[in-house]
Amino acid sequence: MAPKKIERIQFLRALRQLHRARSFYAVGALLWAASVAWTGWQAPGSRQMWVSAILLTVFTGLLITAAVSLRRLAARTTYRPAHHAAPHKASHPRQVHA
Repeated sequence: MAPKKIERIQFLRALRQLHRARSFYAVGALLWAASVAWTGWQAPGSRQMWVSAILLTVFTGLLITAAVSLRRLAARTTYRPAHHAAPHKASHPRQVHA
């Protein structure tokens, strides 16, 4: 019983860490988007603008990866197998009284 509990605790820690990473990537993507907009306005086509655009692409890719991973993990944790047992109701038909 203990290994399953340990696995569950490790899974929850990994899930929390992935949530934090997603938040960090979202903030990074927003900051780099602002940097691209600012440097594009001040010095369009400059090296600083292109570096900011590359870093924006990297952070956006990381954000998408973290979001997809969280969605897959959430789908896995909510999965419950179907209950295949017979119903508890009586299986004989009821008689209609006149």
